[in-house]
Amino acid sequence: MNSAILAPAAVLVVWTLIVMIWVMATRLPAMKKAGIDMGARPGGRGQDLQGVIPDSVNWKAHNYNHLMEQPTIFYATVFIVALTGTGDAWINVWLAWAYVGLRIVHSIIQATWNHVPARFMVFVLSSLALLALALHATAAALQ
Repeated sequence: MNSAILAPAAVLVVWTLIVMIWVMATRLPAMKKAGIDMGARPGGRGQDLQGVIPDSVNWKAHNYNHLMEQPTIFYATVFIVALTGTGDAWINVWLAWAYVGLRIVHSIIQATWNHVPARFMVFVLSSLALLALALHATAAALQ
């Protein structure tokens, strides 16, 4: 299968891994500064760090969690489009790149500035791109 639509999905996978590294690179030093011993409390979860380490550090982890949520629908949609043979259609490729670009912008906003109205607007735009792509995938799969 040679489908142009797989490239945006691959980029979003790489971006998600970059955010994961960003979480570790900021969270571990913040935990050390706060005197948190990771081995002292078995079964601890990231949400236990709310109010313990700076919010700006937690924002990156929140974004990483967001990249594990809605993008899973994107990945499934991309594979449906690719498998139906419509993954090279310019509109589907454009929608996929729009989704990925907007999700990266969403990540940067959430991880740095975290201005909710701006973040929400980008989320809505990315969701609309995903909805359009999902409708194309559904139409292709039903034919």
